[in-house]
Amino acid sequence: MGNFDGEDHWMELHGVGVGRGIAVGPILRMPDPLPEPDAASHSGDAAAEFARVEESLSAVSAELAAKGAKAGGDAQAVLEAASMMAQDPTLTDDVRARIDSGTTGERAVFEAFSAFQEILIGMGGYMAERATDLGDVAQRIIAHLRGVPAPGVPTSDTPFILVAPDLAPADTALLDLDKVLGLITRDGGPTSHTAILARAKSIPAIVGVTGALDLADGTVVVLDAPAGLVTADPADALVADANSRVAARAAASTIPIVDGALADGTKVPLLANVGSPKDGPGAVELGAEGVGLFRTEFLFLDSKTAPTVAEQQAKYTELLSYFPGKKVVVRALDAGADKPLAFLNSAHEENPALGLRGLRALRASEQILLDQLTALKGAQDATEADLWVMAPMVADAEETKYFVKLGKTLGLKTVGVMAEVPSLAVMADQVLAAADFVSIGTNDLTQYTLAADRMLGSVASYQDPWHPAVLRLVKLLGDAGAAAGKGVGICGEAAADPQLAVVLVGLGATTLSMTPAALADVRAELAEVTLEQARAKAAAALAASDAASARRAAASA
Repeated sequence: MGNFDGEDHWMELHGVGVGRGIAVGPILRMPDPLPEPDAASHSGDAAAEFARVEESLSAVSAELAAKGAKAGGDAQAVLEAASMMAQDPTLTDDVRARIDSGTTGERAVFEAFSAFQEILIGMGGYMAERATDLGDVAQRIIAHLRGVPAPGVPTSDTPFILVAPDLAPADTALLDLDKVLGLITRDGGPTSHTAILARAKSIPAIVGVTGALDLADGTVVVLDAPAGLVTADPADALVADANSRVAARAAASTIPIVDGALADGTKVPLLANVGSPKDGPGAVELGAEGVGLFRTEFLFLDSKTAPTVAEQQAKYTELLSYFPGKKVVVRALDAGADKPLAFLNSAHEENPALGLRGLRALRASEQILLDQLTALKGAQDATEADLWVMAPMVADAEETKYFVKLGKTLGLKTVGVMAEVPSLAVMADQVLAAADFVSIGTNDLTQYTLAADRMLGSVASYQDPWHPAVLRLVKLLGDAGAAAGKGVGICGEAAADPQLAVVLVGLGATTLSMTPAALADVRAELAEVTLEQARAKAAAALAASDAASARRAAASA
């Protein structure tokens, strides 16, 4: 979508904004990928040709690992995984076989990696998302073989706004924040890799922008993430207004951190989503009032067997120790679909997102669940944190009762469930009669409500938690929670969208949990509205017919 001016070039482009940020500056586009290598034959010395490729594989692997070590945090894990792709034995064997049959090294790398990409895309979910990373690794290897720089983020002496089809994790993880003012991508939705990393780095971004690649290098734009709007060749008045908003936001970041609350004093605790114990101190520093989602998969994903009770208890205790007297919500192992585990669910499934995942997988391998809950009970008793434990992928009251009873029998104090499956929201009254609390995972709830795989670019436009169908399910849960006197939290990416956070509170959410980098923006937005105003915005969004209309209706209510 966009508006043309009289000279037939884009003035306004629309997409999905990430965060509250504003950026003003000239754009630079990501360089085009390297051209596909010719289907030529090598000189006849296959051993020498493969040796040349091996050198490039090693060099790219080492480069990615070094970039990961430099980036640290979540980015390090992503880049180390990419580094391992460059040395994957299956791919290396395929490249060798192609070279032995006469193909050049460049072409062999291109064909082998492309074939593996097709396999990953066919698997769907998390594995399909890795296909983009694999393509980036192949480009780097081919560039090394050619002796040319790998396509990547352009360099510039002056700050710029980066425009790209999408960004590989290796690019996003190491952006120079002194130079890159903001991101505009043609592809992706609010839960895409680019959006999540942009949010974690507090980079203003708009994703899913049709027409983004039509912008010429050097075009000055105003990137307004809250409005999801890119304005090209803006008038001086608009530039001045945007610059004043940038300055105001910078000034607001120096204000002392306070607990989350609305303008009328209504408390809305702001919690952090964390993926490992080492994320705890950083979350506290950014003002997290506790943890709303602790993903325990990090303990399991790299293991061929499940970790022991003692190993798990040590890690859970480490995290809980950072939050004495504060709430820490731990999600039981959420494996399956985009996170397959050999020891839990190795059987092939045609559509794993609708298969044996979450609590379903844990019930089928109950000892793994019993061990995890036992380890959590040990951590609960060893620390002063207020531990809450929840199950993922819960469909109804029967599954809720099963998990709550198991947790309570093992000695856990507060036991609840995640609302990611629409059926749970439809049965909200029964669920909240059985559970101590419910936490809404908006990423999956949106995926399942709109029948759109959240990892699939072709249906990314459906992956928008502003959709009134999703908001109506949130309201069912919020109303049931209020009637039962129990908490209903939000722990999906939706909580990190400041305008949507206000609407979610208006629908009955009692706490919001998000990537720690989003806490300041959400805190600032909540402080500007009363509960009555939040409810009015929520009502306006509920009455809309689609996600874009809901955003506009809430903004003007």
